[in-house]
Amino acid sequence: MVHNRVLAASIACVLAIGTAAPAADIERIERGNLVIEGIPEVPEEVRQRLEQYRNTRSASLAGWLPDGSGMIISTRFADTNQLHLVAEPGGARRQLTFFAEPVGGASVNPRQQRLIFARDIGGSEFYQLFDLELASGRSRMLTDGTSRNLGGSWANAGDRFAYSTTRRNGRDTDIHLMAIAEPGTSRPLVEDSGSWGAGEWSPDDTRLLVMRYVSANESYPYVIDVATGARTPMFSAGARVSYGGAVWSRDGKGAYYTSDEDSEFRRLRYFDLASGTSRVVRDDISWDVGSLEMSPDRSLLAFTVNADGIDRLHLMDLATMKDLALPALPQGVIGGLDFGPGGSRLGLVLNTPGSPGDVYSIELATGALVRWTHSEVGGLNPETFVDAELIRYPSFDEVDGVTRTIPAFVYRPEGDGPFPVLIDIHGGPEGQERPTFSPWTQYLVNELGIVVIAPNVRGSSGYGKSYLELDNGFRREDSVRDIGALLDWIATRPELDASRVGVYGGSYGGYGLDGPLQRPAAGRDRHRRHLELRDLPREHPGLPP
Repeated sequence: MVHNRVLAASIACVLAIGTAAPAADIERIERGNLVIEGIPEVPEEVRQRLEQYRNTRSASLAGWLPDGSGMIISTRFADTNQLHLVAEPGGARRQLTFFAEPVGGASVNPRQQRLIFARDIGGSEFYQLFDLELASGRSRMLTDGTSRNLGGSWANAGDRFAYSTTRRNGRDTDIHLMAIAEPGTSRPLVEDSGSWGAGEWSPDDTRLLVMRYVSANESYPYVIDVATGARTPMFSAGARVSYGGAVWSRDGKGAYYTSDEDSEFRRLRYFDLASGTSRVVRDDISWDVGSLEMSPDRSLLAFTVNADGIDRLHLMDLATMKDLALPALPQGVIGGLDFGPGGSRLGLVLNTPGSPGDVYSIELATGALVRWTHSEVGGLNPETFVDAELIRYPSFDEVDGVTRTIPAFVYRPEGDGPFPVLIDIHGGPEGQERPTFSPWTQYLVNELGIVVIAPNVRGSSGYGKSYLELDNGFRREDSVRDIGALLDWIATRPELDASRVGVYGGSYGGYGLDGPLQRPAAGRDRHRRHLELRDLPREHPGLPP
């Protein structure tokens, strides 16, 4: 597999300068199945400029320290992401971990100045869990060193945590419990086939929310008695439903959760343990409800809504079931929701097309949005970064007699064009293109004058479960036909140059590159079209001929 950056650089050069017959002084390079021929060497000044974009950084929120002395974030200073302590908004980042390998997710203990983090070796994804004591700076491995381990859901008392592990047979993902006083010694809570994940502990630490994940369309939530292992299902037998996050109510008699049962979208619901029934909490939201987070006293519920790929933040008073006022947030994606000690502030991560992910807090008493981190952008001027425009273009089929439209985010340079175009197809298959910061997209737009179009072809998540299933089985190539329809739409736009179009995708996004692009044509059901890079024009003012 070719590194995405190498492939992307090749595509950009072709879009920018085109190719003609291979010159005698241009080397032919063969790397397995990849043949590079007729593409000039990238000039050094271009490499240096691209390196600035590549060195943009971002920050994510791992959690607040229980004594209120600051927050733990993850960010990169050298080559890998490590954990840092930030004591105040805009304050210096004090590095806590120093490994050659990147540190993955971290979970802060709710009562002690310590945390659990995950780390693997050489990108193996066989993650091991480590305990880091902040006072001494010492870390110790808690897991066996050979299995794959994830999680770190702390009990409210801070004395135990639940995590997922493949320790039993290397295939199934069980749930184990470990006491911090007995590191390295764990007991299984769930040993069963499939992939199991641990969620939130009940307020009295006697029960645990867990999930068995099957696919993007199917999962099964349970409440488990920690002492006995008895499971109470939170779903109807025989129902094929997709469930999301879940959090306990204040009295521990039920849980708020998200699911698409009886709905196209994941709605916010409440499950009553005594009756075994559930009800819809918010029927006024016709998009997927995303992450959930309870305030420490469990009087407020914060949650996000994925509205056409753009996140909206809600803060609901559970006494009145009404939303509280929040400051306006920029268009983008919201993550890392976490209430601070005492519940006076809500931490979150904002990632927008014009700004890498950074950590903020909302001060609930005043409604002020406070920025805690200022991630570097490689010395570039962030004022030049372009925003995303949400569009919909017509595809080849109809829904209830109306032509189906496909959502896409468009990133445009300044000027009237016509501009060359790069179609960037997300992976998955059930992924979703969202308006987040991409240094590569910003480079293409600002430095090469290329329009980037990132579509959410059928099969993408976020648009209802019917849309998600539209590319299943024998309908897989219909998602490729959506790209063909995008080519037709591009040809109708005077600001876009239909003679200079490239397609780029990773993982499932590369599916459209392996086979021919398909689009409808007059007089036949569909027309197959190969995108031949050698036919593109050669001239571009910013690069050598």
